[in-house]
Amino acid sequence: MALSTVIRSGPPVLKKYRYKLLLAIAIAWTIIDGTYMTIKYYIIGAENDNHFFEYREWRTLILREVLVFITSCLIGYLLVFRQQRMHKSVPLWVNFALNTIILLVISFVFNLLFHFCYSVFISKLSVSSAFNEFIHDAFYTYWLLQKIPHWLLIFLVTMLVMELAEKYSPGVFRDILLGKYLQPRIEKRIVMFMDLKDSTPIAEKLGTKEYFRFIRDFIYLVSIAMIEYNGRIYQYVGDEVVVSWMFSATNVRKCRDTLIEARRLLQRNSNRFRRSYGVVPEFRVGIHVGDVTVGEIGVIKKDIAMSGDTMNTTARIRTACSELNQKFIVSKAFADLMDLKEWQLEDLGLVDLKGKKEGIELVALKI
Repeated sequence: MALSTVIRSGPPVLKKYRYKLLLAIAIAWTIIDGTYMTIKYYIIGAENDNHFFEYREWRTLILREVLVFITSCLIGYLLVFRQQRMHKSVPLWVNFALNTIILLVISFVFNLLFHFCYSVFISKLSVSSAFNEFIHDAFYTYWLLQKIPHWLLIFLVTMLVMELAEKYSPGVFRDILLGKYLQPRIEKRIVMFMDLKDSTPIAEKLGTKEYFRFIRDFIYLVSIAMIEYNGRIYQYVGDEVVVSWMFSATNVRKCRDTLIEARRLLQRNSNRFRRSYGVVPEFRVGIHVGDVTVGEIGVIKKDIAMSGDTMNTTARIRTACSELNQKFIVSKAFADLMDLKEWQLEDLGLVDLKGKKEGIELVALKI
């Protein structure tokens, strides 16, 4: 069984991220609904298309938006948490279809709740009268034809946006949406290249399919560490993960803490790896800091790309881990920025890296 399946509820950092996403969905839907209703009835002055509700009263609008927010939180929970579990076991189109049916049922329940609350708090009707009004409206053909396409559109757009957001590291989809990197920008960043140690013998031992599961579980855990310390995951290439942070003293510490947390997570789950695969993963890391050029690339498939000497140097530093028989190597430029009082270090001196005209001072970290 995959390690990511064993940890069913997800680590705290993923829960925190998903609760933020849930809240964002609830707030977005409430704002969209509130804006639409305000424009329709208070600005345009449209005729009331429902004989039961008086939308021109502010009390009705406030009651509606409170219930929209509560209902959106419930729908957001199903989308963010339940969908993540379903997504691992069923095709995307099946996931969309099942979620759409569930969400339509919830919307039907929302209207029932709205009728009852409106009758009790505003119209002062009895529960039986409110129920009769709801039955009349709920199965009124025009009402169904008017509301269902509206719900379907919102649900499908939300699920599509979530799928796109899941494809990218947190924050990257927002940058693409806002066009932040339409024009290339030069940014000073901390860059980390991390890959699996001894990948070839592990692959030979496990076989192709089992090795893929092993890599997936390894990347799952180290990615959690990166997300917890706000790393922007740039790409996955086989058993390698490339992550970066905007340069700042705080992010220097976060980069260091990511390294510690990734190792801690692997050690904590070592018994699971041993039982499932007969081997516990270890990783090698290269870290450097400097200017990178960031911009959008691609025509059919767009993505955020980073290039420049800093990226190339970091990749060479990670490669040097094998050549120098070290696990964690950082450039002297990065080491000088870190608080290394409690770390054991080995000064590797000036090292010639492949493809570089001049050598670079490197430091090995001992954890």
